[in-house]
Amino acid sequence: MSRKSLEDKIREIGNPVDMLRNAQLGPYVFPIRSEFTNWRDEQESWRNTAVFFDQSFHMTDHYMEGPDVKRLLSDVGVNTFDNFGRNKAKQIVVCNYDGYVIGDSILFGLEDEKINIVNRPNAGNWVQFHAETGGYDVTVEVDHRSVTNKGQRKGYRFEVQGPNALEILAKANGGPLPEIKFFNMGEIKVAGRPVRCLRHGMAGAPGLELFGPMEEAEEIRAAIFDAGRDLGLLAGGARTYSTVAHESGWIPSELPAIYSGEKMKPYREWLPVDGFEASASLGGSMVSDNVEDYYLTPYDLGYGHIVNFDHDFIGRDALLEKKGRPHRHKVTLSWSNDDVIRIFASLFNEGDRYKFMDIPASHYATYPYDMVTKNGNSAGISCYPVYTSNFRRWISLAMVDESVAAPGTEVTIVWGEPDGGSKKPVVERHIQTEVKATVGVCPISETARGIYKR
Repeated sequence: MSRKSLEDKIREIGNPVDMLRNAQLGPYVFPIRSEFTNWRDEQESWRNTAVFFDQSFHMTDHYMEGPDVKRLLSDVGVNTFDNFGRNKAKQIVVCNYDGYVIGDSILFGLEDEKINIVNRPNAGNWVQFHAETGGYDVTVEVDHRSVTNKGQRKGYRFEVQGPNALEILAKANGGPLPEIKFFNMGEIKVAGRPVRCLRHGMAGAPGLELFGPMEEAEEIRAAIFDAGRDLGLLAGGARTYSTVAHESGWIPSELPAIYSGEKMKPYREWLPVDGFEASASLGGSMVSDNVEDYYLTPYDLGYGHIVNFDHDFIGRDALLEKKGRPHRHKVTLSWSNDDVIRIFASLFNEGDRYKFMDIPASHYATYPYDMVTKNGNSAGISCYPVYTSNFRRWISLAMVDESVAAPGTEVTIVWGEPDGGSKKPVVERHIQTEVKATVGVCPISETARGIYKR
């Protein structure tokens, strides 16, 4: 019997939007302890002292090695790879043939001919597909995220960030840290063991991301917490981690632009029927029968500075046509306190209620897309609403039309799904409502806007 694919599933259901909106999967899972202290203090630690995130379980690692690795990356990535190699890192962005984003990930240059692509599996799967079908001299090893991994993860991945992070890591290192430029890698010592690290941070605060063999994880963790005992280091749990990207202005995951188009059909036939792309859910008040209405360009996502036309890559011609055209702009939306309180107050109504807002992260689908309007007209997409204790309010990341992108502009977010909008088990009976919001800069964190890169 032949293996069933994503393409088979779409054909059976008839419309990829129906498949995605009625998927039984809820929000993306972070399989670590929910809270280690409490999420309020954990959120504030990356701003006031330091936070420790265990990233060892929720992301997929695509290890690729061989003489054609750099050529493969250049053929599929919108980035330039002229300066890429050992101890270099990039935020790799990959697009479909029409210039719409399939995914983005952190790309680690482990050696000159060995890389690791780390994030949700969207981008890594696309690169793996071409490695296996495009005639490249590249071997691929996939270390799946824990929820689909039948064995032990290959390596640990820890992140230490905050005003005290570098002092803590220097203490664990037994001396001053080496100079490591932003998005470059180096090596320190922890518990007497060599530890590779990346100058990068999810929370947009000073610090390092450390990684190594899983067998050394507990020893490294203990040494870091010993060094941070008197410097305010707190472990961040799953509830806190689900809010970390929003202050630094990174959209955790966009709907991959793979569900339509004849050119993408071989890829859909390659993807399994029970894989991430076939199981993920789409939620929110933005509803369209056309899946391409949910697709985004690198320019919409704020990645215009990443796109480099110094090489040929999939989607290059389409992006050249889109360059310079009007596009959406990534912003931070600050939600009206009064409207948020009104939504929570509806929990005590005997009749209709509004869609529940789980706190601190109200993500009830893998891809939460809510409609942004201005004067009743569509003006963009809001996604990943969270409460941040650092700013004491609800915020969300959004991609809005240029006409409403100026800071201070007032817009409206439609919260909740339309009546009968989906069959997701995480969606209770509710009615839609409108939330006033104010457009702000992205990232909202002043530190994330530039200080921590220095």
